[in-house]
Amino acid sequence: QVQLVESGGGLVQAGGSLRLSCAASGRTDSIYTMGWFRQAPGKERESVAHIRWSESNTYYVDSVKGRFTISRDNDKNTVYLQMNSLKLDDTGIYYCAASRYRILSQYPPQSAFDYWGQGTQVTVSS
Repeated sequence: QVQLVESGGGLVQAGGSLRLSCAASGRTDSIYTMGWFRQAPGKERESVAHIRWSESNTYYVDSVKGRFTISRDNDKNTVYLQMNSLKLDDTGIYYCAASRYRILSQYPPQSAFDYWGQGTQVTVSS
């Protein structure tokens, strides 16, 4: 089993920046891919970005390319999501997720991930 804990959410003005963290514990050796999802009110949860635990490959949904950066620190078993130039429609609950499998798709479904954090709220104001 893997436990994931997100932190770093909050309220930020449009154009500002925020950095999310996700600390993994438990059987972290079983993790192949880690990613971030978000869910806005009234919308389905969508994949934002994901990264392979032991490789450099990164993927982003088109709407955040050039603004968001996913990274990892293997020594700390932690992944990060640096969010810059935030927009109003970036608002939502952001979830950290981990998969035991190698994910090649740019838009993986929720079912591709095996473990989930509790979520952290990100609110972008005008």
